Amino acid sequence: MENDAIDRFVAGFDGPVLLVTTAADGERAGCLVGFATQCSIDPVRFLICLSRTNRTFRVAAKAELLGVHVLESGDSGQLALARLFGENTGDEVDKFARCAWEEVSGGVPLLLDAPRRMVGRVLERREFGDHTGYLLEPVRVQVDGRDTPLGLTQVLHLEAGHPA
Repeated sequence: MENDAIDRFVAGFDGPVLLVTTAADGERAGCLVGFATQCSIDPVRFLICLSRTNRTFRVAAKAELLGVHVLESGDSGQLALARLFGENTGDEVDKFARCAWEEVSGGVPLLLDAPRRMVGRVLERREFGDHTGYLLEPVRVQVDGRDTPLGLTQVLHLEAGHPA
C-alpha cells in the first residue's frame, strides 16, 4: 500500500489533539497525542495511543494512571501548550517547569490551563504498529470548558520533539 493513497484517504480528518501526562518512578512526562478515542460506552473506556519513540511512552510503560487533557481551539495559550508538549522532548526540556500544573492521585501531573482533564487508570496495553494503545478507565474528570477541541490540522505545522 502506498503512503500517498493513505495520506489522501485520511486528508481532512480532524480528530482532537489531546495532551497526555503521566508519572512513574519519580519521573514526569507528557506529549501530544493524535490517536485517541472513546472506545466503549458501558463501561466507559478510552483508547490513547502513544508513540514508542518518545519519553512519555517510556514513563507511561511503568505508570498506573495517565492524565488526558483536551486543548481548546482558538486560544493562543492552548496552542502554546500544544507547542510546548509537541515540539519539545522531555529528554532535553522540563516541560512542567514551563506551565502550571498540579499533582493529583497517583502522582499524575494535571495541567491547570487545560479546560478539560481526565485521569484514567491503565487497564490494558496493546501494540498497534509504531504506537502502543492504552485502554483507560476514567477515575477523575474535570470540565471547565466546552469550546471546540484543538484539531489535528491545527498542529500539523509543529516540529515534533521525537519522530513518530
